[in-house]
Amino acid sequence: MTKTNGELQRIRERVFAGRRFLITSHARPDGDSIGSQLAMAFALDALGKQVRIVNADPAPEHYQDFPGMDRIEIAAGTRTDDVDAVIVMECSDLARTGVAGLDHPCIINIDHHAGNRMYGAINWHDETAAACGEMVFDVIRTLGVPLSPEIATHIYLAILTDTGSFHHSNITPRTFDICRQTVEAGVNPAVMARRVFDSNSFGKLKLIGALLDSMELVDEGRLAVLYLDDQMLLATGSTHNDTEGLINLPLTAREIQAVVFFKAADAGTVRVSMRSKYDVDVRSVASQFGGGGHKNAAGFTVEGRLEDVRPAIIDKLVRAIADGLRTRPG
Repeated sequence: MTKTNGELQRIRERVFAGRRFLITSHARPDGDSIGSQLAMAFALDALGKQVRIVNADPAPEHYQDFPGMDRIEIAAGTRTDDVDAVIVMECSDLARTGVAGLDHPCIINIDHHAGNRMYGAINWHDETAAACGEMVFDVIRTLGVPLSPEIATHIYLAILTDTGSFHHSNITPRTFDICRQTVEAGVNPAVMARRVFDSNSFGKLKLIGALLDSMELVDEGRLAVLYLDDQMLLATGSTHNDTEGLINLPLTAREIQAVVFFKAADAGTVRVSMRSKYDVDVRSVASQFGGGGHKNAAGFTVEGRLEDVRPAIIDKLVRAIADGLRTRPG
């Protein structure tokens, strides 16, 4: 039995032995987070289990009409003494959930990001998965639960968004095989694409314009630099949830190989998100600042003022671009 099969069997045994479960994921949830949590919740429903979903922050507005969204509780803390296990999706450590009180003797940790601290009683960590949703698909199959339209919708949502609409380099034949099965279960890819990518608010459209208008190009146009603060959100009538996916826009330009998105966070900190093309490894940059992610999508939070931390980050990204262009075939 492989390690993966062993962890899947341990999850299966724990699920069948328990009756009540709590599911959570990282703060500021994205499509993979939401899709993974709700797919698992619907699967547990099918087994007659009691399920709660607790997140620190609400999902972006354009996900609100997906099935099951109304069952997600938004809370800074919760109790776990009345559940048999806590299932944590996509979190390198519990602190990343933003939810207090999750300590529990049985935490099931399911994650595909590098740097996971293996904090669970059961730790299934698979960096080869293109999305956490792929791993949840495997769990659901191991549980013997058929793909309902609701489950399939959320698995597809997770994969569609975490692969950057099938742009990232972590895609494998497994990715498309899972998507094929979700389509056979009733998912309409064209409708899903419209719901995810063509459901922006007017505030988000204004924010796109403001971000691109203030965008800087460095390294002879190979690196795009975006900035966001509360004043920009206020001026455009948008929210932090409207920023999802915006970092990918500059990558549509042929010359741009990487994007860095600086967001002013709490006093004295800056949130840094990065995206790239081909062999430009932004995860290697994030790891130098205590962060993580994937080769083409990574991030971290750094203490200090933007003007102080920016030069070192830009310098390392320029080096990563040079390395990526040197090793890129053709």
